[in-house]
Parts: sequence; structure tokens; C-alpha cells
Amino acid sequence: MAKAKKIYNQQSLSHYYNASQFRIDTWNKLKSTTRQIANGGTNREKNIEKVRELLAYLAPVEIYWAFPGSQVFQQLVRDEQLEEFDLLANKVSRIASALLSGEYRRKHIVLDGAAETEAERDSGIESTPYTSFDRARRRPYFEVLIVDDLTPAQAESQRAALTGMRRDEDRCTYAPIFVPSLDDALIAVSFNHSIQSVVIRFNFDLHSENGLPVLSKYLRDTKLDGIEDVDSSEYGIILADAISRIRPEVDLFLVTDQSVEDVAGRVGKTCRRVFYNSEDFFELHLNIVRGVEDRYKTPFFTALKTYSSKPTGVFHALPISRGKSIIKSHWIQDMGEFYGINIFLAETSSTSGGLDSLLEPSGPIKEAQDLASRAFGSKQTFFATNGTSTCNKIVVQALVRPDDIVLVDRDCHKSHHYGMVLAGANVVYLDSYPLSEYSMYGAVPLKVIKESLLKLRSEGKLDRVKMLLLTNCTFDGVIYNVQRVMEECLAIKPDLVFLWDEAWFGFARFGPTYRQRTAMFSAAHLRERYKSESYREEYTRYQDETADLDPDDHEAWLSRRLYPDPDQVRIRAYATQSTHKTLTSLRQGSMIHVHDQDFKSKVEESFHEAYMTHTSTSPNYQILASLDVGRRQVELEGFELVQKQVEMAMVLRQTVMTHPQLRKFFRILTVGDMVPSEFRESGIQSYYDLEQGWNDIWNAWEIDEFCLDATRITLYVGQTGMDGDTFKNKVLMDKYGIQVNKTSRNSVLFMTNIGTTRSSVAYLIEVLVKIANDLEQEIEDMSPAERRIHDLKVKSVVEDLPPLPDFSRFHDAFRPSGDQPGDEGDSRTAFFLSYDANNCEYMGLNDRSLDDAMEAGRDVVSASFIIPYPPGFPILVPGQVASMEIIEFLRNLDVKEIHGYRPELGLRVFTEEAIQRQMKR
Repeated sequence: MAKAKKIYNQQSLSHYYNASQFRIDTWNKLKSTTRQIANGGTNREKNIEKVRELLAYLAPVEIYWAFPGSQVFQQLVRDEQLEEFDLLANKVSRIASALLSGEYRRKHIVLDGAAETEAERDSGIESTPYTSFDRARRRPYFEVLIVDDLTPAQAESQRAALTGMRRDEDRCTYAPIFVPSLDDALIAVSFNHSIQSVVIRFNFDLHSENGLPVLSKYLRDTKLDGIEDVDSSEYGIILADAISRIRPEVDLFLVTDQSVEDVAGRVGKTCRRVFYNSEDFFELHLNIVRGVEDRYKTPFFTALKTYSSKPTGVFHALPISRGKSIIKSHWIQDMGEFYGINIFLAETSSTSGGLDSLLEPSGPIKEAQDLASRAFGSKQTFFATNGTSTCNKIVVQALVRPDDIVLVDRDCHKSHHYGMVLAGANVVYLDSYPLSEYSMYGAVPLKVIKESLLKLRSEGKLDRVKMLLLTNCTFDGVIYNVQRVMEECLAIKPDLVFLWDEAWFGFARFGPTYRQRTAMFSAAHLRERYKSESYREEYTRYQDETADLDPDDHEAWLSRRLYPDPDQVRIRAYATQSTHKTLTSLRQGSMIHVHDQDFKSKVEESFHEAYMTHTSTSPNYQILASLDVGRRQVELEGFELVQKQVEMAMVLRQTVMTHPQLRKFFRILTVGDMVPSEFRESGIQSYYDLEQGWNDIWNAWEIDEFCLDATRITLYVGQTGMDGDTFKNKVLMDKYGIQVNKTSRNSVLFMTNIGTTRSSVAYLIEVLVKIANDLEQEIEDMSPAERRIHDLKVKSVVEDLPPLPDFSRFHDAFRPSGDQPGDEGDSRTAFFLSYDANNCEYMGLNDRSLDDAMEAGRDVVSASFIIPYPPGFPILVPGQVASMEIIEFLRNLDVKEIHGYRPELGLRVFTEEAIQRQMKR
């Protein structure tokens, strides 16, 4: 075994992104190899040696899982040593199948006796007697990690004592795992997604004897340097804090031999319960089950189910309620057959009968929102049933007053721009860095944001600056260093409000690497940071270093990191998330998350009014219930699902990069392609390298100004000769039924989500290989003339790309008057000025008259939003002067849907007379 383990450690484990993928693949290899031996296949001796190696590979992995468990694994080793290969093959087959399907979570897997056939498994018929233990396992199942240095006999005794406490009335059931060290505990919670509770005792070692590289990489993320110098009595508290950072949703129980009152006071935020010396097993069992049940609760979903089961008489609105108008119909009963009756039983306009009002929640909706706030790490969370577009308008209207200055990412979603119009804000648009070779934008560099704030300070306008609005992450997956952006901006404007549009980033809370770049985590972290004495010392040094800097020397301030005054800074962060886009929710289910120190004193009333303004008085209860259930899911299995989501994306990246046929026509853009080197302090070029395998991305995610969401896979298709829109519609959609969301001139964006399976990834790979094969054959059969045409098509999408325009400027007619005119503009005035048709005219986008007018010096001023979709951000806004670069970009767009533009009429612009009248006001 030792020899095999040594051989294994020398193999290229770096080509596995995570240990879960390695574990399943290794069990499947063991299943295949033992079957070959049992069936009398050739190369028996070679296969026996392979079985020994595979068992050795699994030995250090299986200690972190309750199934199949250490005892069963040792039986497999003994079966191999006794050359009982028929028995071994049967056991391994059942284990591998149960792991792959998750069957072990639903019933007890019997490994002795005759093998269960594929037909039996597929039919769902029990092949063994139905026991009380089976009935328990049909409840939701999880695993409990116990950190204690025990002998095998002691561990088995405690396992029996704890599992013996299970009762018929328990809503869920579990199995314990025992690990002997702090390192092993951190590996276990990072690796085993089934762990929902951790019991930390006072007798454990620091370091693991397990040196498997694919596991030890988890330890590099925990930042426990110097722990050897800490008194051993502190190990439990340190471990609890570390686990809460990795898996904040997990319930922690601490068993201590120290002063229990003192320890309880120090771990109140992380531990659910502290036990003294030797815990009562029954009490521990009750706490473990109760902790999971608390997360399992879905107050509104439960209330809606209860309401739906009650007989009622409807003398109110909604003929469709209880399905009455459908059941009675002679013509639309197929609708009821399609949807099923429950959706109509839950359709109501009543807020009584155990339900609640979304506009004034005081019952199950309020409780569901409070649970969502806990899950997503906010101070307050609000549900929305008409999408994140409405959430954005609610936040902007609640916080922004007319003439407030708002710094806005020009590439943000159109709802923010409309929100600025509604609020009457003066907007300063911020330009993202361009990726011209791929016809897309990145994100706004921190230097650009700081420069705008410093300029506004020099112009005496900092008191009018209210908000910074950025998209995190962008449509194409570029993610901000949220803490760094907030910290340096607060150094200039200590009470600046941040609105982070996380419409596509709701899942990030439930992955440890991703979490550090979310708005709510960053707000909570910075708030704690500014309370600490260590930060005060850091700030004092910063003051000394900057004491002689001229406040108006912008270059000096731009070239250094800035730190806010802890006595003045206020943490005010908002995040809007499309739950339905990345987590489980019905369409348009969204949430607003708030971490604002001044919410109660400055915002609550205006927020309520804005919420009332934009929220329907007839919200869809099914959407609300789905938000409630979606929250339950991510608290109990979000870590697992996000881990698998990222894994699926990484597998797709790896396959395209290594497949010889795919590499001829396709390339997945790396972080080096999407983020310029000046924004990648880590120097990392790609998450996967052909020679070295997977790179360690934790450091990059911690320090780089921008990083790339691995679940966004931008496939570069330039070498096919097709533009992105053609490749999406004519090939992927029409021919193979594959849906994608966004394209650029030469790329197609794929996204994995928590519902993505290995089968769907395999199908996509299969399709791409077919496309590559067809293209290769087509090119081989081309005549010289056809080949020249093909090469010109490739050149047009690879080289002949329209330049990406920056925001030009607001016309002076829509800029605030005064001694110090700035970059801010009043799009509201322009927006409503266009309501009078006499103020507007149309100019054909491709007409020579447009070019002549611009060459003659006329300012062509947009009277409307011009928004290509996707991705949904405006190229022109009301009051903006159209530059020749913008016109050329619009002429070369390959998307067919452009909101605000009518091809038969042209661009809607203000007449010169209207502009002159506006200038005189």
C-alpha cells in the first residue's frame, strides 16, 4: 500500500481541479478493474496491481466520508489481500453506484450477499428487507464531523452512542466521521459537502499525516500561519473560526475542558452551543438535528402549502384561484393538465389564512426574508417578484435625490440608467477597460474610479456624491476586488454608498473562494476591520506617510493605496441579486441585500416608499415560495452545488484546451485574455495549464484587482469564420438545441450553474467535436476560391473588428451650469425633453447625411437610450453626444435586437433648435 501511495503521489494530481472529482473517478476505475478480474479477463496480475494502487489512492481520501466508512474500506482491503475478487467486485460496484447516484443518502447500502442488478437499481425495488434504518435514511441525510484524537475502538463506541440517539420523530438523519487533527478537520469541511455539523473537542493534534496533494491544497486557503505558537487550549476556538470562514452555514459545537463560561463568550458568533468536558450524547443529538431543522424551515412555502390544502370559497379576485376557471372550462383544460393543480391551489390574492403581505410583511414572508438575510450574510434582505431590474430602481430611488452625483459603470444594466432618470441624478459615467480583440468590455479600473472622486473633490462637489454603482460580476465574468474598491473609495468619501449589481453572482456566497469578493461579505469584513486596534495602527502609519502629500496632486494619490479614517467611515453597501439566474427560483425571483450602518436612521422610510412604488400589490406567491425554498437549498447544499458547478466549468475548460481537434478551431479565453496584466498582481495567466494542470487561484482571488469567474466560459470561435451570433443561432441552437445567453463578434459565452450535470457538459463537448470535424472536412473539400472566401470570413471576425468606444460626453445643454462644469450629466432632463416629438428627428445610421452633419461640426445628441441586447447596457443615453467611434460601432454590431433604435427610421436625436432652446434655460 505504501509503495502504491508513493507512486500515486508522484502522478499528475494537479490535473484534478478538486478532490471530489478525483474520488468519484477513482472509485469508477476501481469498479471497472475489479469487474475485469472477477470476469476472468486478461492481464490478471496487472489488474490486481492496479486494484492495489487504486485502493491506496482512496485510503487517504475516504477517512473524510462516512460512506462507505473506514470499517467497510478496510474490508475491501482485506478482500483484495485474500483475493476474494468476486466479493470485492460486488462491493465496489455497489459503493461506486451509490456514490455516483447519491443513493447512500436515501437508504442503507447492503454490501454483503448477491450483487444487485442494474435492472433492480433502475426499478427502484428494494433488494434487501425494508428496515427501520432504511426508513431513517429516507429522510434528508447529512454527516457530522467530530474532531478528536480517538482510537478506532473509541471512535466506534462513540459512533454507536451518538447514532443510537436517533428517533422516529427526527426530520433528518446523519452519520458521524472522526478526524484526529485540525488540518484534517479543515480538509474535511472543504472536501466533504455532506458535512452539516462539526463537533470540536479539546483533544486533537494540529497537523495531518495525510500528505495527498489534491487534499492538502485545501489547507493553503485557511491562513493559520503561526498557530504552532498558540497555546493548545486555543486550538478549538481557532478551528471554529476557520471553519466558519470556509462554511459559515455549518453548525459548530465546541466541547471544552476550560472555563466554559469564558469560552462561550468568545465563540458566540461561530458556535451554536458549547459543552463542558464530556457532552451528553442525547443533548448533542438534539442540537445537531435542531440546527439542521432550523435551516430546513421554509416559513412562507410551508404557509402556502397549508393554505392550498384548505377548502375555501373564493369571493374575491382571480378566477384562476383554486383552478376554478380552468376546471370548469371546455376549452382550456389542457392548461391545467400541463401545469398540474397545485400551482392553481396556491394562486390567491388573499393575505389572510396564514399568509402574509409582501408590502407589509409581519408573518411568514418576514420570517423567510430574515432567514435569507442570515443565509446571504446581510443585515436586511427583501424579496422581489419582478426581477433585479426593479430591485435596482428601488435601491436607487431610495438613496438618490435629484442633483445627487452618482458614479456609474457605463456598461451596467439598462435598469440602472433608467433608475438615474427616475431619481433625477447627475451621472458621471465610468469607462471599463476595453477588450477590442474580442469586441467586449472588461470592468472599471480602480484608478478610474479614484480619479473621478478626486476630481469631484477638487471641484468642490464631493458633498453631492452619493453612490458608486458597479456590476459584480460582469456578464463576461470579470469580478472586482470588492474590499479594495470600497476601502480606497471610502478613504476619499467616507460615507459613500455602494450598489453592487450581483444579478449573476448570487451563487458566490456559497463558495469560499468566491465569497470573499461579494458585497455582503466585504461589507461585514471591513466593518470588523475598522473596529480593530491593528487597523488603527495601520491607519496611523498611513497618515504619517501621506502627511506631506498635496490634496490636489492626483497622481500622487492615484499611485498609492488609500485607507479610510476609522472614526469617520460608514459601511453602506447594497447588493441586488437575480436569484432566478444562478440559484433555484422561479423566473423574476430576486433579492435585495443590505449592509448599511445608516439604514435605520437615514434610509428605512425612503426605502419603504421606493419599495412600495415599484412592487406590485399582487405579487406572485409561487415566486415568493420559490425564493424561500431556494434559500433552504443553498443553506443545506449550496456549498456542494457551487463546488460541482465550478468543477463542471473547469472540466469543460480542460477538455477544450487539451482536445487536439477542438484546439484547431476553438479556444476558451483565460484570465490572461480577459484581464490585462496591470490588473493581475499575481501574474496568473490561466487557471489551467497544459503542462502543470490546475494553478492555485486562491492568491490571485485575494490580491488581483480583477479576476475571472470560472463558471463563465467564453469560447473564442474566430477561427471558424462565423461571428458569435451566427454560431449561436445557426449552429448551436438550430442544429443541436444548445442555448447560450451572450455572444460577441467572435465569441460565445457558456455558463455552468448549480443544475449543470456532467452529462450536459459531455453533450456540449460532443457537439463541439462534431462541429470541429464538420468544419475540417468542409475546409478540406473547398476549392481555392472557396478557401479564399473562408479566409476572408476568418479575417473579418478576427482582425477587422470595430473599435470599442468610450463614453463620449453629455452635451452642455444637459450638464449642470456653474463655475466648475464637470463630467456629470442630467439624463432625466434629456429623457423627458424627448417626449415632445417636435424636439426630435431621425437620422439614418448609414446615411451620408449623418456623416456630413458630424463632419460639419454638429453635435448629434441622442434623444433616447440605444441598448444592444444582450448584454443590455446602453451605447448612447439621452443627452449624450454621439461620437464617430460610437456610430461606427453601431454600424458594425452583429446583434439583431437593439432597444431604442428603429432601423427603418434611424437614430432618434434632438433637433438643433431644441438644443439651442435648452441651452438658453
